Amino acid sequence: MNIETIGTWAGLVWNALDGKESLTIKEVKKATKLKEKELYAAFGWLGREGKLNITEVEADIVLSLNK
Repeated sequence: MNIETIGTWAGLVWNALDGKESLTIKEVKKATKLKEKELYAAFGWLGREGKLNITEVEADIVLSLNK
């Protein structure tokens, strides 16, 4: 795993969320076909850039883009 790979994963997550109000982690995982550790690395990348909102709704973690 290297920085370029994590950036690619972050792009996949961003594309999955682009145009959507929000998605659950499960929905993002299905859309991107990334493994759990890859997802969390991508979430960290996007979070550090200030591009990702993470909230808890009932029992689900919900993700949306901060545009």
